[in-house]
Amino acid sequence: MNWNTITEIEQLQAIKEESYNYPVLILKHSTTCSISGTALNRLERNWKQEKVGELKPYYLDLLRYRPISTEIANFFKVEHQSPQVLVIQNGESVYDASHFDISFAELEGVVA
Repeated sequence: MNWNTITEIEQLQAIKEESYNYPVLILKHSTTCSISGTALNRLERNWKQEKVGELKPYYLDLLRYRPISTEIANFFKVEHQSPQVLVIQNGESVYDASHFDISFAELEGVVA
């Protein structure tokens, strides 16, 4: 799985623009949370790019970049959770899940 990292707030506008061409996944991950670690591991272990087409994955270390995590919630109009995945299509969040609800099968269904 090839994560693209989010380290700048300005990337959110670029992600929004990208989402008009193909769906984008954002994973907000807490590096000190065991639930977040489990969700990340399950996602990476089950990831099969061919099953999600052009879905492009982005990763945010929300402890290191807390202001970006807050801005993601505001920018895409979702309630902040940790860990959390969002699927962005046509400039808006069309799906979000958190904690143990994060699953590759769900993501596959969203972008199919």
